[in-house]
Amino acid sequence: MVRDGEASTPMVAQWRRLKEAHPEALLFFRMGDFYELFFADAVAAAPALEVALTRRGKDRGEEVPMCGVPVHAVETYLHRAIRKGFKVAVCEQIEDPAEARKRGGKALVERDVIRLVTPGTLTEDALLDPLQHNWLAAVAIERDRAAIARVDLSTGRFETEALAKDMLAAALARLAPAELLAPTERLQEALFARQLREVTDRVTPIAQVRFDPAVGRRILTSRFGVADLAPFGDFERAEIGAAGALVDYLELTQKSGSFHLAEPVRIDDSTLLQIDPATRRSLELLRGPDGARSGSLLGAVDRTTSAIGARLLARWIAEPAASLEVIRPRTDKVAALVEDDRLRAELRAILAGMPDPERPLARLAAMRGGPRDLLALGDAAERAGRAAIRLQDAPECFAALRKDLAGLEPFARRLLDTLNEPAPSRVDDGGLLRPGVDAEYDRLVSMRDAGRAHLDSFERRLKEETGIGNLKVRHNNMLGWYVEVAAAQEGRVPASFVRRQGLAGAVRFTTPELQALERALGEAAEGAHARERTIYAELCGMALAEAGRLRLAASALAELDVTAGLAQLARDGGWVRPDLVEEPVFAIRGGRHPVVEAALAATGEAFVANDCDLAPDQRLWLLTGPNMAGKSTFLRQNALIVVLAQAGSFVPAEEARIGIVDRLFSRVGAADDLARGRSTFMVEMLETSTILARATERSLVVLDEIGRGTSTWDGLSIAWAVVEHLHDKVRCRGLFATHYHELTHLGASLPRLSLHRVKVKEWQGSIVFLHEIASGVAESSYGIHVAALAGLPKPVLKRARDVLARLERNEARGTAARLADDLPLLALLQEPPDEREEAGPAPDPVRDLLDGVDPDTLAPKAALELIYRLKEAAGSC
Repeated sequence: MVRDGEASTPMVAQWRRLKEAHPEALLFFRMGDFYELFFADAVAAAPALEVALTRRGKDRGEEVPMCGVPVHAVETYLHRAIRKGFKVAVCEQIEDPAEARKRGGKALVERDVIRLVTPGTLTEDALLDPLQHNWLAAVAIERDRAAIARVDLSTGRFETEALAKDMLAAALARLAPAELLAPTERLQEALFARQLREVTDRVTPIAQVRFDPAVGRRILTSRFGVADLAPFGDFERAEIGAAGALVDYLELTQKSGSFHLAEPVRIDDSTLLQIDPATRRSLELLRGPDGARSGSLLGAVDRTTSAIGARLLARWIAEPAASLEVIRPRTDKVAALVEDDRLRAELRAILAGMPDPERPLARLAAMRGGPRDLLALGDAAERAGRAAIRLQDAPECFAALRKDLAGLEPFARRLLDTLNEPAPSRVDDGGLLRPGVDAEYDRLVSMRDAGRAHLDSFERRLKEETGIGNLKVRHNNMLGWYVEVAAAQEGRVPASFVRRQGLAGAVRFTTPELQALERALGEAAEGAHARERTIYAELCGMALAEAGRLRLAASALAELDVTAGLAQLARDGGWVRPDLVEEPVFAIRGGRHPVVEAALAATGEAFVANDCDLAPDQRLWLLTGPNMAGKSTFLRQNALIVVLAQAGSFVPAEEARIGIVDRLFSRVGAADDLARGRSTFMVEMLETSTILARATERSLVVLDEIGRGTSTWDGLSIAWAVVEHLHDKVRCRGLFATHYHELTHLGASLPRLSLHRVKVKEWQGSIVFLHEIASGVAESSYGIHVAALAGLPKPVLKRARDVLARLERNEARGTAARLADDLPLLALLQEPPDEREEAGPAPDPVRDLLDGVDPDTLAPKAALELIYRLKEAAGSC
């Protein structure tokens, strides 16, 4: 650094130039064995990276804050930076310091940013979750159509999807991208921005011009070396725009362009079960209540033995199919392995502990790999061969997997017979090859080792000749090999020794013999390293030549792992194969909640199974019962059974017949969204609105306690109208749980509404939850009983019972029942708004009476009087 008022040093000027090119990122500036950060970068990064913030002189009159991280541990600090929301520009020395010295003693080593590390561009295992994909996605809009392009750079998977604009949030929720690219101009639109922010807060704005389909087409054809994109699929304009922006961003961040992308694959969202973001949160498919994998559906059903299998299972759970052509082949394989215990056990033994072949292959293709990546590919290829042999006599449903697994045995043998185990992390670390693999390498290693042994002999001889007992022959990167003696012994050193360096307590020398030994040793060591590098390059070339077959084998291994794991789960848990059909049926006998059952099993408790039959003549169930009795569990378990069945799994039930569900909706539980200015009730209404607008006759809807977030009359009215709409307009299969007992009167007017309750037993003034579902209506909400179980003070409970008794005496709780019995008023309430408007401004005595009423302040006696007046007014209409 420089003194106050002076111009910046060449190094600071170099730093400023590179920082100006990457203002949005922390600049990891390579200086020897450290990456240094300066100025505002250091101030922001030091607490996030948990390193000390120091000062180093002044520049332009400004004190220079700085911090640094060691090169050998950089992955740890990159992980911390990305987790805290930073992007990192990695600046390396791109010139050998020796070359810089040739230009003059103070010549600056050339540096440049070689890579921009962002949440969506990670490839290192230390920075990634091995059990899930790390998607970088881009979203584009063209008129009423949207598109998503996505790539997992750690594996090279590249996919696009075109969809209706209003389905964008659901598709992004399914994907859960680590980073999302979006047009800057579009982010000014409130609705669009809200859709994205509901899914991720890691949105990177990109100029709209980079999403232009014409620009995207040029980028893609150049990247894949084709004249036209037609061989890859019939892409929509928005897809090409999104995919082009994505590849453009990768070329910008990866600098050298050395990253691997598979050919783009189009995803047809019509073949997937549609699940909106709120439903995913409600059902906790991939993450439990605390955001962890444990407590989720995925955590409860994962029996895979490899990272690649775990990622595929997560995808099947996140993206269940809505096509029998996709589901049946998966379930056929699970069924075959459920029946054949020996085959299942042997396959799982082959796959157990298998390294991940996808990510090492992608790193090698991007020239970021190492010997351990090659060894992982050899291991996986060898297991693929064994699995193919074991599947020779397996059922026909495994034929395609068997074909994709076979043929890699020579490749596997070459790698496993060549590479040392464990392999070094880098080629330059040495120790890459097994002895006997290469004669020239063995000769050079022998010479190198003999030279080292000669150095030991040389040290012993010097001690004897000089009489200096503490004499040492040592090596460092600056001096090479040297002889070190204590400073007090320097007078006993022979005249043939050449002084190299003096220290506080020691002196270092060289000798002609040591220099000759060093040259011979260096030549042998460098020759061995050169031979290792040559063979490593040959092995990498061989791996990349087999990349296509390796990817097919990796996919087959993943599917085999998932299938065998699901079969093990079904066998251990007594799960059954669901009968999936096209008809709109839903018949579950002895259904169970997979996550709750697993949690209870860990404590030795049994789960109470229940039936659910949403036949066409009773396709909508109205479920009543107290809190804690199991309503929410029952609702969720049936939704999760659909997810499992359409993912290709067996299900936790004694019997299951399910008509394919096109869209799944779940509104269970209450939560506010204060960051976006939404109360619990507003969130509830928004989610309910989405359900009513998008559900179809082939959908499954589960709703719990709609209308509880507002006043009793408002809430009851909303719940009443929602039930009617689901029954009359949507006509879907559904479960509707409620505390509004007044809704049970709808059973008389809605022919396909079936009334059910959660059974409860009263015992000695308390209640026992039986967790059983039965037909009929709950006798009470048992709210005060539940309050007692929660430990409310006895005076509060006594007062609550007194108030309840008074309300019951005044028949306030029968209000909705009498309204339902009053047919003229019921007809008025059910009349569509547009029809009433068309009828003209006729006098409405009922509305006139209600206009001046505040139900939240109405006393019981006044409410009773109002009811009589309403009946009288309704009779005069």
